Amino acid sequence: MLIDSHCHLDRLDYGGKHQDLADMLNKAKARGVSHFLSVSVTLDHFPAMRQLIEPHANVFASCGVHPLDQETPWEPAQLLSLADDPRVVAIGETGLDYFYGPEQIPQQQAAFRQHIQVARQLNKPLIVHTRDAKADTLQILKEEGAAAVGGVLHCFTEDWEMAQAAMDLGFYISISGIVTFRNADALREVTRKLPLDRLLVETDSPYLAPVPYRGQQNEPAYVRDVAEYVAWLRNMQVYDLCEATSANFFRLFSLAKP
Repeated sequence: MLIDSHCHLDRLDYGGKHQDLADMLNKAKARGVSHFLSVSVTLDHFPAMRQLIEPHANVFASCGVHPLDQETPWEPAQLLSLADDPRVVAIGETGLDYFYGPEQIPQQQAAFRQHIQVARQLNKPLIVHTRDAKADTLQILKEEGAAAVGGVLHCFTEDWEMAQAAMDLGFYISISGIVTFRNADALREVTRKLPLDRLLVETDSPYLAPVPYRGQQNEPAYVRDVAEYVAWLRNMQVYDLCEATSANFFRLFSLAKP
């Protein structure tokens, strides 16, 4: 069993690279991928994503607003209502991304706090995106009591210090295809050191395809390549890595059932 713990199934190429969602899922299944977490980035698109995955019991959902996708106004009550759905196993993705400039920071911080509050109300873990915002991400997680629900720092690209601080709050660390990139030496060192019981793997499809597919559209089948590379880095059998990361997924996202 292998799980893609973070993908955006409503954003893949259907009618081109894939005939439809079932075709894409079957391609992943052929490579040993059994379950998927389809991650929301806006509330206005969530109902369509939810409808897309409805026929597939092995696909779970999250509900949230990406820190860089907040052009459409939304209210915490709306997030609470949409996320109170049995197929929604997590809140997010949420978090902070300071890459594009300071004018977005106050709105991002307020939204991040609101997501954590909703997560605590629903007792669902968080999916956190963080870039160039290490100190503020950790501070807000602590101030809002995110340790009560835990979660994952997805598509991790930060340093070992941040990984340790997040794990101290009960968070998991998810590794994407970035770990295969030529300039990712620091991330490879972190990946080698992560405790096996806190490790997840993901694609972040349709983005960030791993080597040897870099430059192409990513897809959940390629989580196999991520897992194989991580197992090689850690000098362990792929089977053991798949078993551990799958167990971690169902431990963290306890509303998801195998």
